[in-house]
Amino acid sequence: MRGLAINKIAVIGTGYVGLVTGSVLADLGLDVTCVDNNSEKINGLREGIVPIYEPGLDLIVERNICAKRLVFTTDIKKAVSECDVIMIAVGTPPAADGSADLQFIEAAVREMASHLNNYKVIVNKSTVPIGTAQKIKGWIFEELRLRGVSYDFDILANPEFLREGSAINDFLHPDRVVIGSETTRAVDIIKQVYRVLFLDDSQYVVTDLESAEMIKYASNAFLAMKVTFMNEIAHLCEKVGANVQDVANGMGMDRRIGSEFLLPGPGFGGSCFPKDTRAIAEVGRQMGAPVSLIEQTIQANENQKLLMARKISDEMGDLQGKQLAVLGLSFKPNTDDMREAPSITILNELAKKGANFKVYDPIACKEANRRLEHLRDRIVYCSDEYETMKDSDALIIITEWKQFRNLNLEKVKILLKKPIFFDLRNLYQKSYMEEKGFKYVGVGQGTKFQPFLVETS
Repeated sequence: MRGLAINKIAVIGTGYVGLVTGSVLADLGLDVTCVDNNSEKINGLREGIVPIYEPGLDLIVERNICAKRLVFTTDIKKAVSECDVIMIAVGTPPAADGSADLQFIEAAVREMASHLNNYKVIVNKSTVPIGTAQKIKGWIFEELRLRGVSYDFDILANPEFLREGSAINDFLHPDRVVIGSETTRAVDIIKQVYRVLFLDDSQYVVTDLESAEMIKYASNAFLAMKVTFMNEIAHLCEKVGANVQDVANGMGMDRRIGSEFLLPGPGFGGSCFPKDTRAIAEVGRQMGAPVSLIEQTIQANENQKLLMARKISDEMGDLQGKQLAVLGLSFKPNTDDMREAPSITILNELAKKGANFKVYDPIACKEANRRLEHLRDRIVYCSDEYETMKDSDALIIITEWKQFRNLNLEKVKILLKKPIFFDLRNLYQKSYMEEKGFKYVGVGQGTKFQPFLVETS
């Protein structure tokens, strides 16, 4: 067998995971060919037009195209024949029953297999149900039989753990790299690829294919449960007069719990948590091992979005004809992703009650215009945060963009008809806002009891 071209990587799929993975590997000195069957997207990428928003990604793409380490193509045959390590990063959107739809990954694998010409290490980075690696093997064997040829190959399950908005840093500085494999040869090869990350051996989790696939789903499901748990605690805090920020701080100092993902808010959204929780719940139902905690997390998260809308309408009363200023539309900061964003549910619910909106998001207005097209007669998209407030009846912060953390509150009071401030991310202190003359409504900040601390002489 000829020497493997470990420094030449093919990445099939130029969505979020594929584009970040391929671009950063190229930036670390590897030769990367990114393949996609969407010719319009590929043509744009060749010109340096990045179809997603991820801070710094456009610069990485541009400089590696110039350095000729990063190539975009629709020619999968050329990419597969020239590279011995092939990463699959295509979408697995949810099907109607919540399970992961594997039609795109199957199509990509079968097309790739139709061009195999020697030993390959095939690395699946798509988020897939447990057992998909074995299906990939079966699809490849079927295609090779149809061709009447036999080539050796190995499958790796190598899930990604990239957070939108900080994906580049997450790739460069991973908490762990999970590798599921059936051979040590394939593990050694992928470690050679990741050598550019200067990882310690302790950062690798080497296991079987099924366990690697489960790690991805279980990790996302657990974090989603943690978010939802804190949202429900926040609701309880409001009823009993506790402050959820103090509660979260006290919990987070326990090393067994940790402080991350304890921030209450309007519910989780995005491309991972909603899709992955539904998928693992469906796997559990199919296998006769229901994961009831995750099933309840899914429902509780949808309830949280509705609860935020109800919180606003209860405070405002009759919303017919009222105008609400909305800051933040994306599901989180530093991304334009609005997949299952809480803002969609909240605006839809408030619109049902007759509300109109002036909205602003630093990045996501274009995407919001597409996803909220049915509300086009009720929404005005503004050029900055203060434009939304002029003549509005209340202000609502939905997404915690940094620039919303230090608003000119005197200006806000002048622009709003009434100083009503809904802070669904708890960016401000309730006592401070009330001192400034605002009617402040946060999440999980109870008001039943008076502060118990008194000055003593």
